Amino acid sequence: MTRQSTMRAAILETHNAPLRISTISTPEIGPREVRVRVRASGVNPLDTKIHAGSAAHARHPLPAIPGIDLAGVVEQTGREVTRFKPGDEVYGMTGGVGGVQGSLAEFAAVDADLLALKPANLSLREAAALPLIFITAWEGLIDRAGLKASQKVLIHGGAGGVGHVAIQIAHARGANVFATGSTAQRAAIEGFGAVFVDRDIAVEAYVAEHTGGRGFDIVYDTAGGKVLDASFEAVRRFGHVVSALGWGTHALAPLSFRAASYSGVFTLLPLLTGEGRAHHGEIMAEATRLAEAGKLVPLLDPRHFTLENIGETYALIHDHAAKGKLVVDI
Repeated sequence: MTRQSTMRAAILETHNAPLRISTISTPEIGPREVRVRVRASGVNPLDTKIHAGSAAHARHPLPAIPGIDLAGVVEQTGREVTRFKPGDEVYGMTGGVGGVQGSLAEFAAVDADLLALKPANLSLREAAALPLIFITAWEGLIDRAGLKASQKVLIHGGAGGVGHVAIQIAHARGANVFATGSTAQRAAIEGFGAVFVDRDIAVEAYVAEHTGGRGFDIVYDTAGGKVLDASFEAVRRFGHVVSALGWGTHALAPLSFRAASYSGVFTLLPLLTGEGRAHHGEIMAEATRLAEAGKLVPLLDPRHFTLENIGETYALIHDHAAKGKLVVDI
């Protein structure tokens, strides 16, 4: 196969400016990398913050190609790569921060450790919707909180990106899953396997109703702010609170008086530091196993987008108008 020497890519030159579609050289690969022909790029709220320059924890030196989540087809492998071969359909959280090329391009040179084989029963579009949200959910529930069967788990924001995946992971592990949301989100939350909890009722009320006042074994906060404070009130004695948005100022007394534990999840760390990348590939392999077993289905917005109208996806996220994960077709 003759390698294509140039590719189209979306370039972010200035924060908050429209992305410029350019023709540039295709990336060379190192010995532990694979060249992926990108077919789909998932869009996350974090992508919009990187675009705006408002995510201090996710700096991407400009000019840069954004896009965190990728799904595509392996075109070439580095000499030390043995897990993949040309033609494999793969996916992962592969770049878009820390100067690592993102997925809004026709090709990407990707650290093979970050990738896994795509689920056979999911399309490339569906696969591209999963990496960031699945890794974030898995790291919180499994790696940090050590979720076990029969535990009572409360997930705040059960209809959101991380939330709806966290419900499915916990359900697959045999937990008793509860999730907060608006009344309009009740059917979706119950459809993913959780008991619906109205986010507008008092913490004491739903703790009494669903745990007899004891509290939940694990509480996963996907929203931050007041929701994290509420999580400290909802956890049982010796329980575990996990948050993917745990910055800010919070009173720890409610957590301490329960002798409970807290863990933060920082999903970007392997991309930014290089440490732990192989574990991200392992987590994506777990996502593949769950999806192929029929226990993981991404909630996907049905609208289609291309490199030319990426800005529309950012606007939909900003306006909270997305109906599931947004995906750009490359």
